[in-house]
Amino acid sequence: MTAFLVFALSLPCVYLPQSAGGRAALETAGVRRVCTEADLAQREALATPGTTPRAGVASPTRAPWIVANGWRVLRHPGTKYVYDVPAGKAALAAAEAFAYGADAVLKIDRADVRSLGEMLQFLEALPPVDVPSVSDFAVVDDGSAITGEVMNLLARRNLLFEVVQAPLPQFTINIRIGAPEYPREEAADPSAFALKIRRQLTDDQRSLRVYGSEVVIGRLTAGAGQARLHLINYGGREIEGLRIRVRGAYNAGEAHVAGAGRLPLQDRVTAGGATEFSVPRLTTYAAIDLRR
Repeated sequence: MTAFLVFALSLPCVYLPQSAGGRAALETAGVRRVCTEADLAQREALATPGTTPRAGVASPTRAPWIVANGWRVLRHPGTKYVYDVPAGKAALAAAEAFAYGADAVLKIDRADVRSLGEMLQFLEALPPVDVPSVSDFAVVDDGSAITGEVMNLLARRNLLFEVVQAPLPQFTINIRIGAPEYPREEAADPSAFALKIRRQLTDDQRSLRVYGSEVVIGRLTAGAGQARLHLINYGGREIEGLRIRVRGAYNAGEAHVAGAGRLPLQDRVTAGGATEFSVPRLTTYAAIDLRR
């Protein structure tokens, strides 16, 4: 478990140009936090979340390229961000910002007003859970682009890490790019480097495993006999029966799924210090609450 507490999760602020109907359209959709153009200033831009084809790669067997911003928020949690998202992406951006506790403004297309309003109302209605973020190892941040890309790939592989400025003794793995055990040449291939860290950690010791999907990224928080797992589906298609493994023995739990409400977890098994279960349905986002 990480040494720092999860940031207070808050809903993003939403901006829609007045030419598109602006404040009135948002308020009609139930959006409570409405921004002005002035709120967009001095914020760092985040990429549009989702999946994108890789240039020059046509093979259908290739893993989809996920565009996700969680690692950036973990790297700079105090930064103020802005998403400028095209139609169809506002709800996903809102879920991502919420899951990572980002201080974010969403600049959206009018076509997304209704779907975004529904997502924000769902997020606002979630039971509050304030427990620490979970990490299995640390990444020492030297500020370099190569370390950032390593964080990106680690997050996409659901390898949970804490960003630190110096190695921490509570972690057996402290990644510092350029150290003898983590040479910069290896880090130049972030995908292979992430596989190296996975093998070093071992799957049995991972706090989170997501089976059967390469487009779902999780953020796990836990403490005081409970856990909340945020699941973000970047693929754009609904997933049925997603299998999850979380370290720790949990005797009860449920899934709060955007667009579907509260659903029971299926085929829950607790063994070997871990709990496995299936999420019957995953739309864009779900919060999984577990209890001992």
